[in-house]
Amino acid sequence: MIKNMLRGTAALCLTLAPLALPSPAAAAPATPAGAEVLNLADAVEQIPLADEARAGYSRDAFRHWNTGLDPADGCNTRAEVLQAEAVQAPIVAAGCKLSGGLWVSYYDGQEVNDPAKLDIDHMVPLAEAWDSK
Repeated sequence: MIKNMLRGTAALCLTLAPLALPSPAAAAPATPAGAEVLNLADAVEQIPLADEARAGYSRDAFRHWNTGLDPADGCNTRAEVLQAEAVQAPIVAAGCKLSGGLWVSYYDGQEVNDPAKLDIDHMVPLAEAWDSK
């Protein structure tokens, strides 16, 4: 998950970079007939807004830590993510109990060596995603 967050942050930076960096003078591309050219702020203002709706939402309807890619190894999705995102691999004991290992936060560079102190969660909370559908 940590790698996915880094990739997402990198993608966002690459997306926003052309907006922040000066560009060399060049001829503007031709505007199709009838098209309106807007600056970013005006374009964002034209995005339709709607009230969020929580009707029908139940957290229990979403499966969380499933049996992982290999049900026979005893590792659920959380344990698999922790193993995949570790800078230093944890020890995997019987029943996929993880200990040791090292993880580094992409947000603040903090090092964590206890997998119990790490949260593996959604980039967008389930209720917010449901409300915004």
